[in-house]
Amino acid sequence: MHVVVVGCGRVGSGLASSLTGAGHTVAVVDRRSAAFNRLPPDFTGRQLTGIGFDRDVLVEAGIEEASAVAAVTNGDNSNILIARVARETFGIERVVARIYDPRRAVIFQRLGIPTVATVAWTTERVMRRILPDEAVEWVDPSAKVSLVERIVPAAVAGRTIAEFEADARVRFTAVSRLGSAQIATPQIILQEGDVVFVAVATDALASFDALISGHEGKGGH
Repeated sequence: MHVVVVGCGRVGSGLASSLTGAGHTVAVVDRRSAAFNRLPPDFTGRQLTGIGFDRDVLVEAGIEEASAVAAVTNGDNSNILIARVARETFGIERVVARIYDPRRAVIFQRLGIPTVATVAWTTERVMRRILPDEAVEWVDPSAKVSLVERIVPAAVAGRTIAEFEADARVRFTAVSRLGSAQIATPQIILQEGDVVFVAVATDALASFDALISGHEGKGGH
């Protein structure tokens, strides 16, 4: 497929290289021609100097035949404008905008523009390494549902998934045991060391963590 990448910084150049390496055609747009120096010498995609939300520039980049657009400049406003032009003017369905401000990211997600919030993502990745037992994998834009990963301790080994799903706000999605994952079913008996992936209503996260750690007295059902 053809992809238009707007912004040839570290993310844009890496993305463009990966896409061409996977066999896709790519056009990279940046307002500074010097930015293309980040691309590898064997880069086979097109390079266009211009403003990423300029419709003529996007047409020259092949947006009318594109299957996807990635707006990854270093400006939130530019990325959102590029994403909106791609979606609303050219009808591109697969559009993503890189956003630095997490508050803006939430707003634009609610407007139907998929975003990658760089600061929020990096913060979350670091938190996962520092506090693995409290990490949240993903939170929806309304902050009502969280996807979490937890390691089953000895205190709850022998209990079934059904016992945890008695709370309608908790749904197990997968269980990984000794490196092998399977779709979660209510009948699975948890073992110490299992890694479970669970969708939890955010307002029930504290009580779920109390349950999965075996500390039900700190906030059960």
